[in-house]
Amino acid sequence: MSDFGLNDAIESGLVKTPRVVVRDDGELNSKYKSKFYHIYTDLEVKPDLNRKVEPHTPLPDLVGKGYYFLGKDWLETAKAWKEGNIKTPPVMITVANLTHTAARVQYAFEHKRIRIEELCDPEKILHIDSKVLDEAEAQEEPAEILVQATAVDEEDEEIGEESAEENGTGAKKKLTKKDRAELLRKTVDTIGREGQPGEQIQNVISVGMLSEGWDAKTVTHIMGLRAFTSQLLCEQVVGRGLRRTSYEIDEVTGLFRPEYVNIFGVPFTFLPHEGSADAPPPPPASGKTRIEPVAERRAQYEMTWPNVIRIDHEYRPQLTLDTAKVKRLVLDAYQTPMIAELAPMIDGKPDFTKLKEIHLEELARRFRMQRIVFETASEVYDLMAPTWKGSREYLLAQLVRLVERYIDTGRVVVDPPLFNEDDKRRRIVITLNMTKIVQHIWEAIRFENALTLEPVFDTERPIRSTGDMLPWYSGKACEHTKRSHINMCVYDSRWEANESLELDRNQNVRAWVKNDHIGFEITYSFKGIIHKFRPDYLVRLANGKTLILEVKGQDDQQQQTKREFLSEWVRAVNGHGGFGEWTADVSRHPKDVVEILLRHNN
Repeated sequence: MSDFGLNDAIESGLVKTPRVVVRDDGELNSKYKSKFYHIYTDLEVKPDLNRKVEPHTPLPDLVGKGYYFLGKDWLETAKAWKEGNIKTPPVMITVANLTHTAARVQYAFEHKRIRIEELCDPEKILHIDSKVLDEAEAQEEPAEILVQATAVDEEDEEIGEESAEENGTGAKKKLTKKDRAELLRKTVDTIGREGQPGEQIQNVISVGMLSEGWDAKTVTHIMGLRAFTSQLLCEQVVGRGLRRTSYEIDEVTGLFRPEYVNIFGVPFTFLPHEGSADAPPPPPASGKTRIEPVAERRAQYEMTWPNVIRIDHEYRPQLTLDTAKVKRLVLDAYQTPMIAELAPMIDGKPDFTKLKEIHLEELARRFRMQRIVFETASEVYDLMAPTWKGSREYLLAQLVRLVERYIDTGRVVVDPPLFNEDDKRRRIVITLNMTKIVQHIWEAIRFENALTLEPVFDTERPIRSTGDMLPWYSGKACEHTKRSHINMCVYDSRWEANESLELDRNQNVRAWVKNDHIGFEITYSFKGIIHKFRPDYLVRLANGKTLILEVKGQDDQQQQTKREFLSEWVRAVNGHGGFGEWTADVSRHPKDVVEILLRHNN
């Protein structure tokens, strides 16, 4: 048995050298690292990528920025390969956390939301799911094949699209599901091989990981959009891109020519593996209180709520937008890096003597202001079109007009002023923060023009309950409850302790629960960024209403925005009519909860 590890293989040149992003000229994370080092953990990214949303939902801006950096470097690599007479293109791999995220990435590329057109050819994009690949390799008929060029018609065994080979009568042969599954397998297995189905694939989007036997040689860029909880997982993902394209010896040095794979989003270092699958579970936390539902209280005190993943809108046919009332959107250049540095991993550590820089300023020529206006309107159109009942061409025309007017009024500002006054820098910052602008304008149009609200529920878990909560431990101050399905209420403040006592004794309350680990949350957008709002309490009143109670001493613009989305959620659920009557309020003083309960109970 050999102990020749991955680090030894890299140092000896037997595989490509991984280069990880080590710093950029934007805002660093809390550990003083580039946010691109592990994109998924960013507070703007993780909640967004864990939503079950439609493919046309824009990706977080930080993810888009990462793709621009990798895409810019991919363009340079593709140019060098073409000049070197290499017939296959370099390959970028994305490893996503969910099928919903992978579908969003695929949509972003195929609809040129990542504005690097060379990477956006649908015929050269492969979206692959591990389950589909396993089915294809087993020669079973997959229920769904997530590849644009090999989509399966579920209604018919015979597929209308024909193969390139003609049969003996001169007619082209139709592909069955089994044929297309086989084509999928061959495409995956032959990426980067001349004359094979996967020859021209250059953009691979996967959920989880590609199988360990996958050995494409042409991978040059990797984007990680998932959690990486162990170094082994990082190595498995990065390993998909380490096979060399050539093992020819350099005549001058007598060594293999250096080859690299550039990595964003995978925190790849060589550290000792912590624990193992055979290690015993950790002992129960000492000095902490177990928080859990009480089975005997379920019939009387269980709280349930609709699991709303989004709210669809029906709009008035003639859209309006009062730009004077729309909040100003300030884009911070400090949060918009334009230079990223990558370092090769040598001896388990980044080698800062061999840094590679990627600059985005050269892309400015692609981002003309008129194009930015149209692209913004086009993305807002994607969000509104599914429920629009009129002419879609008219919708797009209206949106272009509204977006142009909004931007022309100076409501989108780049800070500091130097960037706002420099046309090229301003255009780059706006382009790299497109999702913020799209969400901001869509929110304004939505609140001003929505006629009806339609809640959309999670198909897998349409209703959530306090009984779903798994036991957990807390070291914070807590107290036993009487009218709650959960045994203890954990206190985050003396104010909460006071109000919890009142909820447990007030005659207007039938049942209540603190919204802590139970999973009740409302998605909202603030300054174009997706957030999760978790109100403090759910209260079932004596009159049957359910009160959503938020405790908040100080008010600001973000808190006001939360309440706007909360109000929309309440109106949508009440309009549905299947979950009883809901209401919401804010406690602004420890002693006002009595009046709030009385008012809503009446």
